[in-house]
Amino acid sequence: MVKICLECQSEPEERGPGSALRELLTDGETASTDTCSGARLTDFCAVWDAGVFLVSAAGKGAPSGVKKRRLNEAETLNSVREAQFQRLEAARPRGLGRGARGPVLRMAGQPPPWAYTAVLLCALSLGGAIEIPMDPSIQNELSQPPTITKQSVKDHIVDPRDNILIECEAKGNPAPSFHWTRNSKFFNIAKDPRVSMRRRSGTLVIDFRSGGRPEEYEGEYQCFARNKFGTALSNRIRLQVSKSPLWPKENLDPVVVQEGAPLTLQCNPPPGLPSPVIFWMSSSMEPITQDKRVSQGHNGDLYFSNVMLQDMQTDYSCNARFHFTHTIQQKNPFTLKVLTNHPYNDSSLRNHPDMYSARGVAERTPSFMYPQGTASSQMVLRGMDLLLECIASGVPTPDIAWYKKGGDLPSDKAKFENFNKALRITNVSEEDSGEYFCLASNKMGSIRHTISVRVKAAPYWLDEPKNLILAPGEDGRLVCRANGNPKPTVQWMVNGEPLQSAPPNPNREVAGDTIIFRDTQISSRAVYQCNTSNEHGYLLANAFVSVLDVPPRMLSPRNQLIRVILYNRTRLDCPFFGSPIPTLRWFKNGQGSNLDGGNYHVYENGSLEIKMIRKEDQGIYTCVATNILGKAENQVRLEVKDPTRIYRMPEDQVAKRGTTVQLECRVKHDPSLKLAVSWLKDDEPLYISNRMKKEEDSLTIFGVAERDQGSYTCVASTELDQDLAKAYLTVLADQATPTNRLAALPKGRPDRPRDLELTDLAERSVRLTWIPGDDNNSPITDYVVQFEEDQFQPGVWHDHSKFPGSVNSAVLRLSPYVNYQFRVIAINEVGSSHPSLPSERYRTSGAPPESNPSDVKGEGTRKNNMEITWTPMNATSAFGPNLRYIVKWRRRETRETWNNVTVWGSRYVVGQTPVYVPYEIRVQAENDFGKGPEPDTVIGYSGEDLPSAPRRFRVRQPNLETINLEWDHPEHPNGILIGYTLKYVAFNGTKVGKQIVENFSPNQTKFTVQRADPVSRYRFSLSARTQVGSGEAVTEESPAPPNEATPTAAPPTSPPTTVGVPGTVSSTDATATAAATEATTVPTVPPVAPTTTATTEATATTASTATTTTTESPATTSRTEIQESAPDEQSIWNVTVLPNSKWANISWKHNFGPGTDFVVEYTDSNHTKKTVPVKAQAQPVQLTDLYPGMTYTLRVYSRDHEGISSAVITFMTSAAYTNNQADIATQGWFIGLMCAIALLVLILLIVCFIKRSRGGKYPVREKKDVPLGPEDPKEEDGSFDYSDEDNKPLQGSQTSLDGTIKQQESDDSLVDYGEGGEGQFNEDGSFIGQYTVKKDKEETEGNESSEATSPVNAIYSLA
Repeated sequence: MVKICLECQSEPEERGPGSALRELLTDGETASTDTCSGARLTDFCAVWDAGVFLVSAAGKGAPSGVKKRRLNEAETLNSVREAQFQRLEAARPRGLGRGARGPVLRMAGQPPPWAYTAVLLCALSLGGAIEIPMDPSIQNELSQPPTITKQSVKDHIVDPRDNILIECEAKGNPAPSFHWTRNSKFFNIAKDPRVSMRRRSGTLVIDFRSGGRPEEYEGEYQCFARNKFGTALSNRIRLQVSKSPLWPKENLDPVVVQEGAPLTLQCNPPPGLPSPVIFWMSSSMEPITQDKRVSQGHNGDLYFSNVMLQDMQTDYSCNARFHFTHTIQQKNPFTLKVLTNHPYNDSSLRNHPDMYSARGVAERTPSFMYPQGTASSQMVLRGMDLLLECIASGVPTPDIAWYKKGGDLPSDKAKFENFNKALRITNVSEEDSGEYFCLASNKMGSIRHTISVRVKAAPYWLDEPKNLILAPGEDGRLVCRANGNPKPTVQWMVNGEPLQSAPPNPNREVAGDTIIFRDTQISSRAVYQCNTSNEHGYLLANAFVSVLDVPPRMLSPRNQLIRVILYNRTRLDCPFFGSPIPTLRWFKNGQGSNLDGGNYHVYENGSLEIKMIRKEDQGIYTCVATNILGKAENQVRLEVKDPTRIYRMPEDQVAKRGTTVQLECRVKHDPSLKLAVSWLKDDEPLYISNRMKKEEDSLTIFGVAERDQGSYTCVASTELDQDLAKAYLTVLADQATPTNRLAALPKGRPDRPRDLELTDLAERSVRLTWIPGDDNNSPITDYVVQFEEDQFQPGVWHDHSKFPGSVNSAVLRLSPYVNYQFRVIAINEVGSSHPSLPSERYRTSGAPPESNPSDVKGEGTRKNNMEITWTPMNATSAFGPNLRYIVKWRRRETRETWNNVTVWGSRYVVGQTPVYVPYEIRVQAENDFGKGPEPDTVIGYSGEDLPSAPRRFRVRQPNLETINLEWDHPEHPNGILIGYTLKYVAFNGTKVGKQIVENFSPNQTKFTVQRADPVSRYRFSLSARTQVGSGEAVTEESPAPPNEATPTAAPPTSPPTTVGVPGTVSSTDATATAAATEATTVPTVPPVAPTTTATTEATATTASTATTTTTESPATTSRTEIQESAPDEQSIWNVTVLPNSKWANISWKHNFGPGTDFVVEYTDSNHTKKTVPVKAQAQPVQLTDLYPGMTYTLRVYSRDHEGISSAVITFMTSAAYTNNQADIATQGWFIGLMCAIALLVLILLIVCFIKRSRGGKYPVREKKDVPLGPEDPKEEDGSFDYSDEDNKPLQGSQTSLDGTIKQQESDDSLVDYGEGGEGQFNEDGSFIGQYTVKKDKEETEGNESSEATSPVNAIYSLA
């Protein structure tokens, strides 16, 4: 018999079909552990017995030290394996040793040749080295490009006393030939008699036995291995001959130094290859004692932090040891002469606490001997060791401490050397770069040195190219990715030549670090080299592309027999290869469909795993491998054996010394397997002495002695499995009183129940019986029975029922059409046991469902659908095969006919539904035996959509402290309204506050905002929300404060002033969101005051605006204007408003093209909005339907681009009679003036009455003084006649607003009367002052003057 065991210590990995072939051809690569079973620490044992291949899987043995514990581990075969190995120990040759990881191969006897292949395939899949199978037929058929398998190191230093050996070995099929280059030129080996090449190898041998100098062969060598499929390259090997030069002759004078001073003894060894090892000794070959005061630096020099008198007692010699010659060269010694103030070397002072002051040595602060200065830098390569060194002088001797700036030293890689003077960091990486500093300190002070460390990197692999094995027509790629510092460059070669100079290949594409192959053919075979390099080194990798065309072939023998234990897990392997990669399928007993799913699992490499072996799994399994070139098949016969069980276990016993004890161990096993029962004592093999008798079912100990006390384990094993049971024997002295040992033992969880058996099989019930496990000193209180079914949730265990701990048999109620499997868990006060092994399966007969699925819902996932979902029924409620669901639905309002569909899943989506309408839904279960009961009707809804905007959004401001918001629900909610979202922000001119978001419940329609200040305004945006999201928002702004709506009169002493105030519109239909500015001109009383300027900025929707307020001359109209700079994009700016009482002229600037239509939109204080369409050339525009004294907001926007709008302007029309000054009717001077005028008028009337009573008309002036003009209507009679024209409003008294309004009726103006325009308006708007008769334009006597015709002058004329 031959037994082969592979121990696998890792989880399985799934691989693709044909991976065995790829790995066989990809030499030296690591395989995955795909043939391991799912469990860790598992043995795969193959037994060759009379041509039968036996495989079983089992776990490690149970732990020891558990009292009377049944260690029934069906998966464990360790003890059996060890026993078999012991029986075969004498015949076993030396096998492979156990490594740190990977497979462990142990062999006994000589297996047949195919066994090597089978074990090799298992080893490959377990992660060992990959080799081509030793089968000669496979060897001869598989072609392979060359692969370098062995080569010398890049820097090859040789001993000049030996022959030079430069290694280069490769393999391939056919076997490759070799040639070399030296210094990039062909090296002709045949011309040099000293140089030869080993047979079947490329290794160079340079022989110096017949003379010659090794130095003549120094240089750079490279090996080329070639066959008809390609050429592989070795690294560039730099050959150097070791050198150990002699020390130069020199005479060294004694070194004179003052005691306490620092000293450096330089070594300066001769340069050697490699560098020598330096150490210091005396001339008498005594080692120099080193400590923190005296130590050797990394450069070989010897440093004294301070010299003491005892340092003169020896001399100092530097020694260099050379590696290859194994010689030590000694430098002439140094002799010290120490000058001291204390010539006697008193040894008692060496340990004196103040040794230096006792010897008269002055104490000094530290200073650095190496390196010099306060800062230095150092470069190190990634992966190397970083050595930082700081050596300091000082009295007392300084202590050295190391730190890293901005972080801690890497504790896992850092270590201190040379009495803390050196810091070594191993395996440096990029994160180790930075600044390090050493701190040297003594009681006199401290000093530090900073070392800046830069980590560079020679190239290192990120993705090394791997050999590529393809079938004809397949695609593949070679990837070569490396990193380094600086970034390395990548160069591709093919068969040793640069890719650029290689013949073109249409199936090959180079993309940087990747070569892509498409539709490869047999001619595409080659070896590719990737060379990546930077200034610190290079990497060279070979990867071949091989195209194979091989029909499927089985690698294992036919008709294998595999025996496994019931309820175990096993795997049937079917090793094969082929190209293209074959597909593998499994069949049982030569019929049925492909085995995969349920209790079977097929891995990608073709192995078939049976998760739990049952009796019905016994049979013949056939694996079939197929590709386009053909197919191959093999068969495996599987036999299922009953497990080995100890049904009567040994019990703990307490016996007196000298008595007889019997330990029972009765076993039940498969009769076709050979049983072996052995005993262990304290977990060691028991020696059966003459006081013991071992029988098939018991162990008897006669004359028990104290040495017999301990644990006894019964091991029942077959070649496939084993079972264990343990008991403890306590031996008492003769006079001792028996005690209950169990009371002193610790309590534990119960052992799992065993030997489950199903009886009384009925249509809806079954009786389950089990054997309890050990309670471990704590009585079992309960048993939990669990079940598993293999249709809906295979492998998932569910609780079935619970029974008291006093029973071990129970009747279980079952559901129709369920393939049951049971297990039992025991419970005590400590905890639960492990579950028992499962029972056999029992399937009940089917029936129609007795219930329908629960949790039926109808919800929309989109606005035009409704998803109907439910909780699917489990295996115990399916009651039959092909469980399905009849889904019905209809609109609730229309009461239309039912729509129905049959579904096998747990959801159905109804499409093309209106937005959020109710549906009636029913879901009924059905199987092959019939339908379930009539289902209940559930109301569901189709999908929701975004809601429309809230209606009638109103913003009211009852005072300066609060703003009240009100709104109505959206007209179209389009779903369940879940709330409202209000976003608002305060603004004042260009200053905008932080946006505030409020969320309201769906029933809330009011909200009050507390204003932060009375000046700022607020912009509100309100939207409704459904479960889909927020809908359309409506935007409003708070009304302008009262002081922004009416211009403020200037003080009496101020000049006419243009006052700018911001204002906006607050309306349900308002769309403007920017602030505007009003500038109103107010006439005031002179004199003129100093000029003042105020600037106000406001924010608009399209451009920023600025209003400038300056002092102007008196005017009679209000002017509102926004001064803006022209923007770059299309916009409207500089809107100017010239209002009167009932009309206003509007003008603006824009950068639109000719023919653009605009709309002037204005709103009064009653929220009445009007629009006026305007052509681009029709400016200015006159608004003629305004009301006196009304406040308006206005904006101009493009008709075609309504989003492009001007800033919003606020202006006010003037009243019918504007009174912008203080009421003068109550002023004293005005009352006095009116009284004086009334008195003068009274006197005038009296005089006129007297004149009239005298008769005739009364001349106003003498004709001889002022003759009237010919046009004077009073010239005929020389009298002045009073008429109503003096009380009429003056014609032409109103100036044009902008030069476009014509004067009315007359061309006269105020300046045509009197001696100037000095006058003023009365409160009723009339002009008072002195009037003179208008001069005649055709007057011939221009030097004559005329007098006033006022009543006052008339009085003077009477005098």
